Amino acid sequence: MRTRRSPRIALPVLVSAVLFAALGPRSAALAVPEPTPTPAMKPLRDGQRDFDFLIGKWKYHLKRLENPLTGSTKWIEFDGTGVCRPIWNGNAQIDELDVNGPTGRVQGLTLRLYNPESRQWNLNWANATNGTLGVPTIGSFHNGVGEFYDQETYRGRTILVRYRWTNTTTDTPHFEQSFSDDGGKTWEVNWITDQVHPKE
Repeated sequence: MRTRRSPRIALPVLVSAVLFAALGPRSAALAVPEPTPTPAMKPLRDGQRDFDFLIGKWKYHLKRLENPLTGSTKWIEFDGTGVCRPIWNGNAQIDELDVNGPTGRVQGLTLRLYNPESRQWNLNWANATNGTLGVPTIGSFHNGVGEFYDQETYRGRTILVRYRWTNTTTDTPHFEQSFSDDGGKTWEVNWITDQVHPKE
């Protein structure tokens, strides 16, 4: 004997009926919250002329901490000259330094390269004693102050290095190099230069 089968109700129709009964005539659809609008990113400022203040000839006074990160307070002082030249239509610079002090002569070169995509500068230092470029120190200027950072190994320890330029709108720009061996919590200044234009 054949039994009569109950008529099949499609599953989507059944679900819709249940939702309608539960929610009433308002809506069977669940409300989806609107996404919270995110603020638009500010356009990066074009900093390719931020180092123009260094172009030209200079007299240097340099102070170098004898033994950084040891608690040393002995500074060694140097005097000399330097010249900064633009290249690549100002998107790069070569800056030469030649100073003398009680521990001898320091001949240095900084190659500054501007990245138009990131709008940051890469600063590359070389000393004539080893003839190689160091780790690039990267950063930019804000409100006339330039800050640049990298990570290096110094005497077997991993440290952070910071370059800081101030007085950039004057005839006496000021530069400081600092080291940190605690992840940037504290900084010790170990290299200071002050520059003035030589009298002709």
